[in-house]
Amino acid sequence: MILPIYTYGQPILRKAAEPVNKDCVADMDRLIDDMFETMYKAEGIGLAAPQVGHSIRVLVLDAHPLKKDHPECAYFKREIINPELIEESKEKISLEEGCLSFPGIHETIQRAKKITVKYFDRDFVEHVETLEGFAARIVLHEMEHLAGHLFIDNISPIRKQLNKGKLNSLIKGKADAKYKIKSVG
Repeated sequence: MILPIYTYGQPILRKAAEPVNKDCVADMDRLIDDMFETMYKAEGIGLAAPQVGHSIRVLVLDAHPLKKDHPECAYFKREIINPELIEESKEKISLEEGCLSFPGIHETIQRAKKITVKYFDRDFVEHVETLEGFAARIVLHEMEHLAGHLFIDNISPIRKQLNKGKLNSLIKGKADAKYKIKSVG
């Protein structure tokens, strides 16, 4: 089932998400499947549960469409529950990002080039994985959603000011998205 994606201004996007209890994993299958379906319909590469109205620590990612420009993204499809950042490199890379909760807004964001993350999959099997390049960037971007942090929090005050009109439009429910959204307005 395709879920509405919550846009900027929705309070849930600023709330820290709760960890998932292992006993609830059976209920996760449907949500994870719905999140993947929603992400694909919106032509996204990552989606956090708060973006579809669930304040829990769940992410879905599929960066395979980026494989031509970012070979590390080939076959990079994951469902991630309760992620924990173990380590991040001091070396940073600045690249343009967008966010399904901010249709029409793209900004250059600086993120670690390499990370190590610990997480559980939908079967609650633990994984520790080291990721580089755009794959690491996607995980870091989506993990920020779980902390109530948004990618625009990483841009300069002048860039925020330049995006003020677009942000105000999102808050008023005037988003131009090709997918189902749930706005404040």
